[in-house]
Amino acid sequence: MKIKSVRARVFEWKGKTVPPQGNFCSNAMDLVYSNTESMSTFRFHSWTVVEIETDDGIIGLGNVALAPAIAKAIIDQYLTPLVLGQDPWDYEYLWQRMYRATHAWGRKGVTMAAISAIDLAIWDILGKSVGKPVFKLLGGRTKEKIPVYYSKLYRTNLDEMQAEAQKYKDEGFTAFKMRFGYGPAHLQKGVAENLKSVEAIREVIGYDNDLMLECYMGWNLEYARRMLPKLEKFEPRWLEEPVIADDIDGYAELNQLSSIPISGGEHEFSLYGFKQLLDKKAVSVVQYDTNRVGGITAAHKINALCEAYSVPVIPHAGQMHNYHLTMSTLASPMSEYFPMFDVEVGNELFYYIFDGEPVAENGFVQLDDDKPGLGLTMKTEFLDQFNIIE
Repeated sequence: MKIKSVRARVFEWKGKTVPPQGNFCSNAMDLVYSNTESMSTFRFHSWTVVEIETDDGIIGLGNVALAPAIAKAIIDQYLTPLVLGQDPWDYEYLWQRMYRATHAWGRKGVTMAAISAIDLAIWDILGKSVGKPVFKLLGGRTKEKIPVYYSKLYRTNLDEMQAEAQKYKDEGFTAFKMRFGYGPAHLQKGVAENLKSVEAIREVIGYDNDLMLECYMGWNLEYARRMLPKLEKFEPRWLEEPVIADDIDGYAELNQLSSIPISGGEHEFSLYGFKQLLDKKAVSVVQYDTNRVGGITAAHKINALCEAYSVPVIPHAGQMHNYHLTMSTLASPMSEYFPMFDVEVGNELFYYIFDGEPVAENGFVQLDDDKPGLGLTMKTEFLDQFNIIE
């Protein structure tokens, strides 16, 4: 079996979107003066889909959501020549070729995300070629089903947030993640608003359910130091990305400061980067995304590394490429989950492009033992809502 072709297409959403709202989610742009809504640079309304075909007709699907047009260019110009004509079962060799050939200008960010897309498609091929789901190739089923936490509680009107939390509590979820809407630029008023939002969600879900808190890099070290003691009484399971991803020493300090575990890794991109985080005890929960860290080949290694450090892995964003990793390792106790929803930030596009994503029932998702590969197919229902760039 040899790789015959690689096709990368950008799917640009042109359909209905939810209008931006102020203080929707704190983020790294909050501290930089701008006339535009701060979350605008973190909304991604396009996605790159990679289809790799073998000489015996198997097609594997991969995807990348970071800077899709740039990712496509990297795939077309730099990565495709490295994998054409190769045996997809030599996945470690192919991964090292891509990683080392782009090392002078890649290593992290969009280049690693582009490598991820190729790697995901290769693993999809491997599963399909032997009639097994990817998680069976990685170690098999370690859970009867995967616990998931509900993750769409962005900061809106508090009554709306409470109604949303109640709805999904009634559907059987026992863990919830909410976003803060305010950071250092909002001064003491923002502190008060942040505390009000946590209190409002705790009122609904009580203290017998898990509550996770997300900053999305929107705070700084000084602000986080002030906030942590105020948040302890709410008993959060973790505080996510309180500072920008490069402030590893800041993460390490905060992770030792209080009883609240610090989580991160959504914006880390390599095995070496996660080793640095673990060596410094910078995070108590690792949250890579398989379509960012180098695909399944790299994520499988990160799982083993985290297991050795006794640090749990709870991947970012749900999605099938992450669920297969979660199912196949005890290092990962649960997954994130977004329901299908109108296009807002951009995570939702995955459900408009692909069929096969499991729907949560009573706070769990299930993977099929008999569905080969990643278990995804291209969805045709919404094709007219995209501009597709070959």
